[in-house]
Amino acid sequence: MSQEIPYKIYLEENEMPKQWYNVRADMKKKPAPLLNPGTGEPMKAEELEAVFCKELVQQELDNDTAYIDIPQEIQDFYKMYRPSPLVRAYCLEKHLDTPAKIYYKFEGNNTSGSHKLNSAIAQAYYAKQQGLKGVTTETGAGQWGTALSMACAYLGLDCKVYMVKVSYEQKPFRREVMRTYGASVTPSPSMDTEVGKRILEAHPGTTGSLGCAISEAVEVATTNEGYRYVLGSVLNQVLLHQSVIGLESKAAMDKYGIKPDVIIGCAGGGSNLGGLISPFMGEKLRGEADYQFIAVEPASCPSFTRGKYLYDFCDTGMICPLAKMYTLGSGFIPSANHAGGLRFHGMSSILSELYDQGLMEARAVEQTEVFAAAEEFARVEGILPAPESSHAIKVAMDEALKCKETGEEKTILFGLTGTGYFDMVAYEKFHDGEMSDYIPTDEDLQKGFDGIPSIPGIQ
Repeated sequence: MSQEIPYKIYLEENEMPKQWYNVRADMKKKPAPLLNPGTGEPMKAEELEAVFCKELVQQELDNDTAYIDIPQEIQDFYKMYRPSPLVRAYCLEKHLDTPAKIYYKFEGNNTSGSHKLNSAIAQAYYAKQQGLKGVTTETGAGQWGTALSMACAYLGLDCKVYMVKVSYEQKPFRREVMRTYGASVTPSPSMDTEVGKRILEAHPGTTGSLGCAISEAVEVATTNEGYRYVLGSVLNQVLLHQSVIGLESKAAMDKYGIKPDVIIGCAGGGSNLGGLISPFMGEKLRGEADYQFIAVEPASCPSFTRGKYLYDFCDTGMICPLAKMYTLGSGFIPSANHAGGLRFHGMSSILSELYDQGLMEARAVEQTEVFAAAEEFARVEGILPAPESSHAIKVAMDEALKCKETGEEKTILFGLTGTGYFDMVAYEKFHDGEMSDYIPTDEDLQKGFDGIPSIPGIQ
């Protein structure tokens, strides 16, 4: 098409997705099922319903339904901040002097400051429909906890958040936003739960991890009547809800006849990356188109690039079901780096299976390089990005500079998951030269691998 591409492409309200897309329906080899850690058998719906909301369990286990209707109340909530803009990064292209065309899907235009609200409202809605009193969850950097507190306030649900201790201390304002929306926020690991006490006894002075916080949130949900646990990433249901990101991106690009060559997303548990790539990956799986997919993770928590593809616990306390995923071991405690949302020891089972099949690639990047890219991006594109998003920015810029060297005119799409205005302690450390890079040694990783369970007949 010859028409000029605007800086920002918005869909009309009537063009917004009415259904979520379930990429598992197009996967010939499905993700491995969750296993009961006691029996080693696939988890049954009734077992999962003790932890999760009933409707969400159905979504979690559905490997075959390609499109699932978005309830009208959720559609109406989405309209408060969606569609989100697809932005042509003209200024970044000029700055890099690259022939590449760069686009980013910006998910930070809501109070939570990130894409997490897409799944938070869905999970809170199903909890409300089930007649529950409230929900429990964990949060790393705080975006998920903020989003869930907003969704719960909207629907009149109680919200209990266990926040990774290092983020709780580094990001007090994020914590206060959650409290503004009525959530209780507890630094994890804490002395409030039995599993928290065990973790603190084993790791005195620990800065915590998402695996620790998950264990505490699950314990509270399963020991308090009228509560269920909800998770902001990793699970199949979360990637399903986040598919609105990719569906909107694809619809906006189709509107102008744009086809991306490279699609890039940061990867912690997989919610943003999975949501962005899902409809494009569906085309690849069906043989309709081809794309290069790149997952970007921190070198300090390299689940894809240095992890093992095995069944493992999703939580440090080892009370959740076993998931087959690329993992560093549930006992792995990442360094206290600033990409708090990317500090999970494992990865989505869906993305793990796609990666294992060679349908996507992964790169690990160091923190100081990420913040240098974030600052460069902010100066030319006018958005202060979250540290998590900046991992994708770093690799998108790398790919654009490769195009400058080769003369290729590739089209690059990346996910800008949110803003970094609550991450100024991290930016301060970067500017003052106090930020360091940490790459775990093989010996460090082996400690985590040693805790991966051995399951007779499976691994």
